[in-house]
Amino acid sequence: MQKIHKDQYFLEGLISNNHKVVQEIYAKFSDKIKRHILNNNGSVDDAGDVFQECLIDLYNQAKYKDLKLSCPFEPFFLLMCKRKWLNALKKKAIIPVTNNEEDLLNISEDVFLQAEELEAQQEQSELYLKMFQKLSERCQEIISLSLTDQHQEKIAEDLGVTYGYLRKKKSECMASLILMIRKEQG
Repeated sequence: MQKIHKDQYFLEGLISNNHKVVQEIYAKFSDKIKRHILNNNGSVDDAGDVFQECLIDLYNQAKYKDLKLSCPFEPFFLLMCKRKWLNALKKKAIIPVTNNEEDLLNISEDVFLQAEELEAQQEQSELYLKMFQKLSERCQEIISLSLTDQHQEKIAEDLGVTYGYLRKKKSECMASLILMIRKEQG
Protein backbone atom coordinates (compact mmCIF):
# COMPACT_ATOMS: atom_id res chain seq x y z
CA MET A 1 0.00 0.00 0.00
CA GLN A 2 1.37 3.40 -0.97
CA LYS A 3 2.07 5.95 1.70
CA ILE A 4 -0.32 8.92 1.76
CA HIS A 5 1.50 12.18 1.07
CA LYS A 6 1.35 15.02 3.59
CA ASP A 7 -0.37 17.17 0.92
CA GLN A 8 -3.50 15.06 1.42
CA TYR A 9 -4.70 17.97 3.56
CA PHE A 10 -5.53 19.84 0.34
CA LEU A 11 -8.06 17.16 -0.59
CA GLU A 12 -9.40 16.96 2.95
CA GLY A 13 -9.77 20.75 2.94
CA LEU A 14 -11.75 20.61 -0.29
CA ILE A 15 -14.06 17.92 1.06
CA SER A 16 -14.71 19.82 4.29
CA ASN A 17 -14.98 23.16 2.43
CA ASN A 18 -12.17 24.59 4.57
CA HIS A 19 -11.92 28.21 3.44
CA LYS A 20 -8.22 28.56 4.40
CA VAL A 21 -7.19 25.49 2.39
CA VAL A 22 -9.21 26.57 -0.65
CA GLN A 23 -7.62 30.04 -0.42
CA GLU A 24 -4.18 28.42 -0.18
CA ILE A 25 -4.85 26.40 -3.34
CA TYR A 26 -5.84 29.56 -5.19
CA ALA A 27 -2.89 31.54 -3.85
CA LYS A 28 -0.31 28.89 -4.71
CA PHE A 29 -1.56 27.53 -8.03
CA SER A 30 -3.96 29.85 -9.86
CA ASP A 31 -1.21 32.04 -11.36
CA LYS A 32 0.69 29.00 -12.64
CA ILE A 33 -2.42 27.65 -14.35
CA LYS A 34 -3.29 31.05 -15.78
CA ARG A 35 0.24 31.50 -17.14
CA HIS A 36 0.20 28.04 -18.74
CA ILE A 37 -3.16 28.57 -20.41
CA LEU A 38 -2.31 32.08 -21.61
CA ASN A 39 0.91 30.69 -23.11
CA ASN A 40 -1.09 27.98 -24.87
CA ASN A 41 -3.67 30.02 -26.77
CA GLY A 42 -6.14 30.51 -23.93
CA SER A 43 -7.70 33.44 -22.14
CA VAL A 44 -7.97 34.49 -18.51
CA ASP A 45 -11.56 33.19 -18.56
CA ASP A 46 -10.35 29.83 -19.93
CA ALA A 47 -7.81 29.64 -17.08
CA GLY A 48 -10.48 30.37 -14.48
CA ASP A 49 -12.80 27.75 -15.97
CA VAL A 50 -10.10 25.07 -16.09
CA PHE A 51 -9.01 25.84 -12.52
CA GLN A 52 -12.60 25.65 -11.22
CA GLU A 53 -13.40 22.47 -13.15
CA CYS A 54 -10.27 20.75 -11.84
CA LEU A 55 -11.09 21.74 -8.27
CA ILE A 56 -14.57 20.26 -8.72
CA ASP A 57 -13.08 17.10 -10.25
CA LEU A 58 -10.66 16.80 -7.33
CA TYR A 59 -13.47 17.33 -4.84
CA ASN A 60 -15.54 14.60 -6.49
CA GLN A 61 -12.59 12.19 -6.70
CA ALA A 62 -11.69 12.78 -3.05
CA LYS A 63 -15.23 12.66 -1.68
CA TYR A 64 -16.83 9.92 -3.77
CA LYS A 65 -13.88 7.81 -4.93
CA ASP A 66 -11.67 8.20 -1.85
CA LEU A 67 -8.70 9.66 -3.76
CA LYS A 68 -5.49 9.56 -1.71
CA LEU A 69 -2.37 11.49 -2.74
CA SER A 70 0.85 9.49 -2.87
CA CYS A 71 2.74 12.44 -4.39
CA PRO A 72 2.86 16.20 -3.79
CA PHE A 73 -0.37 18.06 -4.60
CA GLU A 74 1.23 20.66 -6.90
CA PRO A 75 2.48 18.48 -9.78
CA PHE A 76 -0.68 16.37 -9.55
CA PHE A 77 -3.01 19.37 -9.75
CA LEU A 78 -0.97 21.14 -12.45
CA LEU A 79 -1.02 17.97 -14.53
CA MET A 80 -4.80 17.73 -14.13
CA CYS A 81 -5.22 21.32 -15.29
CA LYS A 82 -2.87 20.87 -18.25
CA ARG A 83 -4.73 17.72 -19.30
CA LYS A 84 -8.10 19.48 -19.06
CA TRP A 85 -6.75 22.37 -21.17
CA LEU A 86 -5.37 19.92 -23.75
CA ASN A 87 -8.81 18.35 -24.01
CA ALA A 88 -10.38 21.80 -24.41
CA LEU A 89 -7.93 22.63 -27.21
CA LYS A 90 -8.74 19.36 -28.95
CA LYS A 91 -12.45 20.19 -28.76
CA LYS A 92 -11.79 23.66 -30.20
CA ALA A 93 -10.09 21.98 -33.15
CA ILE A 94 -13.46 20.60 -34.24
CA ILE A 95 -14.73 23.55 -36.23
CA PRO A 96 -18.32 23.79 -37.48
CA VAL A 97 -18.86 22.98 -41.16
CA THR A 98 -20.39 26.44 -41.72
CA ASN A 99 -16.91 28.04 -41.74
CA ASN A 100 -15.48 28.73 -45.14
CA GLU A 101 -12.59 26.60 -46.32
CA GLU A 102 -9.94 29.29 -45.84
CA ASP A 103 -10.92 29.86 -42.18
CA LEU A 104 -10.90 26.13 -41.59
CA LEU A 105 -7.33 25.76 -42.88
CA ASN A 106 -5.95 28.77 -40.99
CA ILE A 107 -7.52 27.95 -37.66
CA SER A 108 -7.31 24.18 -37.55
CA GLU A 109 -3.63 23.88 -38.49
CA ASP A 110 -2.66 26.27 -35.70
CA VAL A 111 -4.92 24.62 -33.14
CA PHE A 112 -3.83 21.10 -34.11
CA LEU A 113 -0.17 22.09 -33.86
CA GLN A 114 -0.74 23.57 -30.42
CA ALA A 115 -2.76 20.54 -29.34
CA GLU A 116 0.04 18.23 -30.52
CA GLU A 117 2.63 20.28 -28.65
CA LEU A 118 0.49 20.28 -25.53
CA GLU A 119 -0.06 16.53 -25.85
CA ALA A 120 3.70 15.97 -26.09
CA GLN A 121 4.15 18.11 -22.97
CA GLN A 122 1.38 16.09 -21.32
CA GLU A 123 3.14 12.80 -22.10
CA GLN A 124 6.41 14.18 -20.75
CA SER A 125 4.62 15.40 -17.62
CA GLU A 126 3.03 11.99 -17.05
CA LEU A 127 6.38 10.25 -17.46
CA TYR A 128 8.02 12.78 -15.12
CA LEU A 129 5.31 12.26 -12.50
CA LYS A 130 5.50 8.47 -12.80
CA MET A 131 9.28 8.48 -12.32
CA PHE A 132 9.06 11.23 -9.68
CA GLN A 133 6.86 8.95 -7.55
CA LYS A 134 9.59 6.26 -7.67
CA LEU A 135 12.10 8.60 -5.99
CA SER A 136 12.65 8.51 -2.25
CA GLU A 137 10.31 10.66 -0.19
CA ARG A 138 13.23 12.99 0.66
CA CYS A 139 14.10 13.47 -3.03
CA GLN A 140 10.45 14.16 -3.85
CA GLU A 141 10.33 16.75 -1.08
CA ILE A 142 13.56 18.45 -2.16
CA ILE A 143 12.59 18.61 -5.83
CA SER A 144 9.05 19.79 -5.06
CA LEU A 145 10.27 22.55 -2.78
CA SER A 146 12.95 23.57 -5.28
CA LEU A 147 10.28 24.07 -7.94
CA THR A 148 8.53 26.68 -5.81
CA ASP A 149 9.36 30.37 -5.84
CA GLN A 150 11.04 30.06 -2.44
CA HIS A 151 14.75 30.90 -2.12
CA GLN A 152 17.01 27.86 -1.83
CA GLU A 153 18.49 29.18 1.44
CA LYS A 154 14.99 29.27 2.98
CA ILE A 155 14.25 25.75 1.72
CA ALA A 156 17.49 24.48 3.28
CA GLU A 157 16.56 26.15 6.56
CA ASP A 158 13.03 24.66 6.47
CA LEU A 159 14.48 21.19 5.83
CA GLY A 160 17.07 21.60 8.59
CA VAL A 161 20.05 21.17 6.24
CA THR A 162 22.82 23.40 4.97
CA TYR A 163 22.51 25.23 1.69
CA GLY A 164 25.47 23.23 0.30
CA TYR A 165 23.86 19.93 1.27
CA LEU A 166 20.56 20.97 -0.32
CA ARG A 167 22.29 21.83 -3.61
CA LYS A 168 24.22 18.54 -3.62
CA LYS A 169 21.17 16.43 -2.70
CA LYS A 170 18.96 18.25 -5.24
CA SER A 171 21.56 17.57 -7.92
CA GLU A 172 21.71 13.86 -6.98
CA CYS A 173 17.92 13.59 -6.93
CA MET A 174 17.55 15.30 -10.30
CA ALA A 175 20.26 13.04 -11.76
CA SER A 176 18.37 9.97 -10.49
CA LEU A 177 15.12 11.29 -11.92
CA ILE A 178 16.68 12.04 -15.31
CA LEU A 179 18.31 8.61 -15.41
CA MET A 180 14.99 6.87 -14.67
CA ILE A 181 13.21 8.94 -17.34
CA ARG A 182 15.88 8.13 -19.93
CA LYS A 183 15.72 4.41 -19.10
CA GLU A 184 11.91 4.49 -19.42
CA GLN A 185 12.14 6.25 -22.80
CA GLY A 186 14.48 3.54 -24.02
